[in-house]
Amino acid sequence: MATTINRRPVGNGVNLQPSYYNQGNVNLGLQLMSQFPAIRTVRIEIEPAMAHSGRNWIQQALSMGYFVIATYHKHTANGSNDPNELIQAAHWWRANYQFLGGNFTINLMNEWGGHNMPPQNYATAYNQAIQIVRSVYTGDIIIDLPGWGQNASVAAAAVTGTKPLITDRNIVLSTHIYPPSYNGSQFFSTRDIDVLIRSRVRFIVGEFGTSGNGYCDWSGCVDYATSNGVTIIGWCWNGDGQGHNMTNPYWGINPLPPSLQINSNFFYTIYNKLSATLQTSPEEFAQAQKQTKDSKKTNTPTKTTQTKAPKKKANKKITKK
Repeated sequence: MATTINRRPVGNGVNLQPSYYNQGNVNLGLQLMSQFPAIRTVRIEIEPAMAHSGRNWIQQALSMGYFVIATYHKHTANGSNDPNELIQAAHWWRANYQFLGGNFTINLMNEWGGHNMPPQNYATAYNQAIQIVRSVYTGDIIIDLPGWGQNASVAAAAVTGTKPLITDRNIVLSTHIYPPSYNGSQFFSTRDIDVLIRSRVRFIVGEFGTSGNGYCDWSGCVDYATSNGVTIIGWCWNGDGQGHNMTNPYWGINPLPPSLQINSNFFYTIYNKLSATLQTSPEEFAQAQKQTKDSKKTNTPTKTTQTKAPKKKANKKITKK
């Protein structure tokens, strides 16, 4: 079982965050990734100024046969309640979706909305933003829960509660689960997964991992989601500024190594969750990748003569408020 997005069950996967390193010119390490068949999906976070690099990242992942979720990620607006930030994201998608090449799923904006976001405001802002995106894109739209992806009850109320409701039905909710995850009144738990299940709206775990300190049983919550047929996406393959990377070297140290290697101290913490339920056999996935690679040559990053110091990645803001 897996979450269905754009009429197909979507396998588990990993997040990539390359925007902050060497102007986006990094070795994504997809050849290494292809050796681990539980990784079927990549969620790529794209800063607004990185559309040209984003196109390259997306096309590389598609050429390797991965299901691609692309996310507008403005790190200064994580947790913002300002509807203008969400509308800016929608206009960015309208301006860039075709340029990025299509054939991927839109995650409208990373972690828009704080813990004090009312469901009516959440629904109103998303209705406006979704209408803008619909001018260029007809597929399912992933929308993060408010409260940095953690307030399940607010999102559920915005789709099934008191009007105004989010009217577009081709949406998939996304929750983010870490040790400090907080639902607005208490630490996130399996009860919040049940809230999303009862909403009868499809959802994924768009991020999960060990980052931060708190009392959310992130591991138990992820296992519970998996047991209910929910797709999970781990944080992160590479690009995390706080060391939670499944691969070495970290792009902030060396963005263009000849190859990536697994970070054995962290890799299997994430990967073992992904591999708990394989939606298809490793042999089937390997064959699909081979067919894709045979039909389309994989793009590889071009080395640069000078590496620009990467921007420091803003902390994944998962705070109790």
